[in-house]
Amino acid sequence: MIVVAHRGASAYAPENTLSALRLARIHHADMAEIDVRRTADGQFVVIHDLDLRRTTNVAELYPDRRSWRVSDFTLAEIRRLDAGSWFGDRFTGERVPTLTEALDAMRADGLGALVELKVHRRDPEMCRDLAMFLRADPYWRAAGADGRLILQSFDWVTLRQVAEVVPGVHTAVLGKTYGRFGLRRIARYARQINPHHLRVTAPYVRHAHAQGLTLFGWTVNNDHAIRRMIRDGVDGIITDYPDRVAGYRALAA
Repeated sequence: MIVVAHRGASAYAPENTLSALRLARIHHADMAEIDVRRTADGQFVVIHDLDLRRTTNVAELYPDRRSWRVSDFTLAEIRRLDAGSWFGDRFTGERVPTLTEALDAMRADGLGALVELKVHRRDPEMCRDLAMFLRADPYWRAAGADGRLILQSFDWVTLRQVAEVVPGVHTAVLGKTYGRFGLRRIARYARQINPHHLRVTAPYVRHAHAQGLTLFGWTVNNDHAIRRMIRDGVDGIITDYPDRVAGYRALAA
């Protein structure tokens, strides 16, 4: 069973930061999940929300901007933001990382990467640029083929485009649970389905496996839910507390 640190070890450090990724391995994660968006100048940065207010000091630094959306800021502007002090004083000065920085940190710690493409509107350029990025990096190109790098999204069209542009890369569908016909259709272009843990049941896991799909449940943080996910036979658990899940590995053996 694979332990996936949700936005890094986000119970212990500000989400989607290099500190959270470094703590993921320390807290016994096998992979880290990160969220990727594009800046106004087309760069990939690691942040979950559509806008910058919740996890940065954008309102303080840019009070006169009419929009605080990630897509309305250049990378240079985003790099000025503090993405850590909202979580705790010791993280003051933490920056919003680029995708390259995040993947370098995970590679250094031997972590796999579960990368969520946050697509506000279907964006074929994003798929093409990501494909070029993967092809340029032999390590992550190989990881995409053997499952150590998984690209996930709520947007089916985006995943189909990624699968076409980067043949063999592992992709995962996010969202609701699907019947057998829906799972069969998903299996044509994805390797995995990742539903919210409250939607997961043992029969559903069996149906997914019957279509050749693996399944990770998210976001699983309490002991009861962790035990239930393991009992239901999931292939991985996405959690803010990777150390908690790792403590139950023996149950999955």
